[in-house]
Amino acid sequence: MTCALPAAERAGIPDVAGAPDASRPGARAKTIGAAEALAGLARFHTIIDVRSESEFAFDHLPGAVNCPVLSDEERVRIGTLYKQASPFHARRAGAALVAANVARHLSSCLRERPRDWSALVYCWRGGERSAALVHVLDRIGWNVHQLEGGYRAFRRFVVQELTRLPPLLRMRVLCGATGSGKSRLLWHLERCGAQMLALESLAAHRGSVLGNLPGCPQPSQKRFETRLWWALRQIDPARTVFVESESRRIGSCQVPDALLDAMRSSDCVKLELSAQQRIRLLRDEYRHYESCPQLLAEQLETLAALHGKDVVERWQSLARSGQWDELVARLLEEHYDPVYSRSIRTNYRRAAEAGRVSLPSADEAQFEQAARELVAQER
Repeated sequence: MTCALPAAERAGIPDVAGAPDASRPGARAKTIGAAEALAGLARFHTIIDVRSESEFAFDHLPGAVNCPVLSDEERVRIGTLYKQASPFHARRAGAALVAANVARHLSSCLRERPRDWSALVYCWRGGERSAALVHVLDRIGWNVHQLEGGYRAFRRFVVQELTRLPPLLRMRVLCGATGSGKSRLLWHLERCGAQMLALESLAAHRGSVLGNLPGCPQPSQKRFETRLWWALRQIDPARTVFVESESRRIGSCQVPDALLDAMRSSDCVKLELSAQQRIRLLRDEYRHYESCPQLLAEQLETLAALHGKDVVERWQSLARSGQWDELVARLLEEHYDPVYSRSIRTNYRRAAEAGRVSLPSADEAQFEQAARELVAQER
């Protein structure tokens, strides 16, 4: 999936920090390749992203802190000067801004760093923005490395790893109709010592048309993939990892092909819960809609193309009148169950031979017991 880039990046603004970089005579900066750096991030006390605030928000290395040498607004100003005046004028103005920002970081977030502090510093392409801060930190005497190739090199590494890692995993996929408690079982499995991969948590979305989490916007595709890569690298491939039977898209985030292929060829476990208990569980998990029925009505509107205006209006009427049990029952029967059944039959070919876990209720104790039994099977 291709996501929109930060405004400064779309504008093609040059990296004109006006400071020495590693390719210029006299520069002492130590550079480190992406593969080497990412294999041992723990060696660095701090990972510093010197890009602008919007670039950082779009995606960044795990655990990085943002110390911009040029803000979004400053990058636009310098980029405009570069195009309308000259590279010289842009570098001169950029150097002044960078110097002021570096001084600000030294007197604030970097002020109390000890003598033996070490840092990995990066920008967009391993150029002048990161070199500007590295140059100063190195002269102070700290052990500082500049990430060779910057964020772009990191991004290439992540994409490669998202192809390499999934086939190495031994997965068990939790299947089950909407409301059967797959996510709850997943978290109980983790509490019982099992490995699990929570894709919906990484994507900040519950994976359905109503799956938006209130007050929690989804990450960009790149940010989702960075989170996913970081989660995958924590997994021991010698042990089973549990994951939900997700579709290709989780809200606006797309599951990488290699992971999806590995999931779809893995052993499955089918979770079963009665219709009444599924309604209870779904009302609990989506209770924010009950306090804002108009929001739910608007979300349901997106299903009109699939089910027709009359059906959607009937659902909306149930929402506005507060008939929540009836609404959930209708949504399950008329939308979610048919859609999920088709998806499972088409995409998870081993689901038909899946072992079954039938829960008498949606009580947490039942999920905990089921998790313990599944973990015991893996020993």
